[in-house]
Amino acid sequence: MSYTIEVYRGNQTAERHLGIYSLYVMFYPQLVAGPIERPQNVLHQFREKHNFSYDLATSGLRLMAWGMFKKVVIADRLAIFVNQIYDHPQLAQGLPLIVATIFFAIQIYCDFSGYSDIAIGSARVMGFRLMTNFNRPYFARTISEFWKRWHISLSTWFRDYLYISVGGNRVSLPRRYFNLFLVFLVSGFWHGANWTFLIWGALHGFYQVFGILTRDFRHKLTSLLHLPARLDKGVDVLITCSLVTFAWIFFRASSFADAWYIITHMLEPSHAVERGVDYYGLSAVKAFYTRSEWVYMIVGVGTLFTVETMQRRFDINEVLVRQPVALRWASYFAIVMAIVFCGAFEKVQFIYFQF
Repeated sequence: MSYTIEVYRGNQTAERHLGIYSLYVMFYPQLVAGPIERPQNVLHQFREKHNFSYDLATSGLRLMAWGMFKKVVIADRLAIFVNQIYDHPQLAQGLPLIVATIFFAIQIYCDFSGYSDIAIGSARVMGFRLMTNFNRPYFARTISEFWKRWHISLSTWFRDYLYISVGGNRVSLPRRYFNLFLVFLVSGFWHGANWTFLIWGALHGFYQVFGILTRDFRHKLTSLLHLPARLDKGVDVLITCSLVTFAWIFFRASSFADAWYIITHMLEPSHAVERGVDYYGLSAVKAFYTRSEWVYMIVGVGTLFTVETMQRRFDINEVLVRQPVALRWASYFAIVMAIVFCGAFEKVQFIYFQF
């Protein structure tokens, strides 16, 4: 669709070479779930000569290893708990529902950003460059900023081909709000013809509109409170993460009834809903994993948080390249061993493969 639209708008010359066009359509690294590339970025690369580049190959392999780490060490292990709770939510209430919802927020990020890293890395090994698809979205201070960091290729796709096409910001204020809401509603429908996805999209549309309407008030409130800059930023990030995580309930739940049950029973005291089923708060959460599995998961999430925090200040990939050979290879060995021995190999499909 992007190719057709860009050619129609005159932004891209129609590709007359069937082989190059076929490569563009069927380029395997990003074929299934993205990044959703534009013809302007990729088509010309198929006409260029690609000689082997050691730097690109090693950079791509590092990115692939990091993506695999996020997928099998973090996402797939979190999936064990998330699937147990969300597939049968009526058997739980209280803390297990809260933990499962938080786990899913981390799981879907590690699952999809891990896939994107593998896709971008595999293309880089062959000398092709694909666009960045994630940029530490859970560090966003607003919902608008979150969508500039999450699934960037899809967000910009909807912006360029839907939001701008229906008027974008070049219309009256009420119409602008409607356009924003419409884009996110369509985004929800794009993920699946289910009420849960539509509600998820509508929630994010509401977040966007509400954020614009309350922007001045929030700025005045911040100035009145005189909060330190770091605390103010931390509060913004926490609120944004909470709103996004709440919306993920509808994205993950199998039906509206399940989502509503989870929302209405999250804060209730935990107790067994059925006799003989052990869902007693913290003890139930702890029982899902062995001690070693908890260690793997905590270390994995901690590593993710540490790396993404450090990425705010410098490019870890560039820093690693400048290190002595022994230290670099020790890092490579460590991440490969972590994948092999700490990963959860349950044949869990990438979440976005279903869309």
